[in-house]
Amino acid sequence: MDTKTTNIVLIILVVIIAILPLLMYGGLGEDEGYFGGSDGAAGDAIEESGYEPWFSSFWEPPSGEIESLLFALQAAIGALIIGYFFGLWRGQKNKEN
Repeated sequence: MDTKTTNIVLIILVVIIAILPLLMYGGLGEDEGYFGGSDGAAGDAIEESGYEPWFSSFWEPPSGEIESLLFALQAAIGALIIGYFFGLWRGQKNKEN
């Protein structure tokens, strides 16, 4: 197979993988429990057990957007740190060769 045929096959596979879940779960959502997630289930299980937290947060973000921003910032800082050390490691490895 040449590269043009390979690219066409890969594009078709990507389209199938993107559309197939939409067809399988079309119109079904959280009401039916398809996209519940483990966070909600864990919180419900903890509340049912009668657990009471022994401390509370000292600061709550004013909105969900701010909370998302802080989470994204935390992820970006972590990615920068990991990327720095991988780059440093690769640079030292190239320097030895």
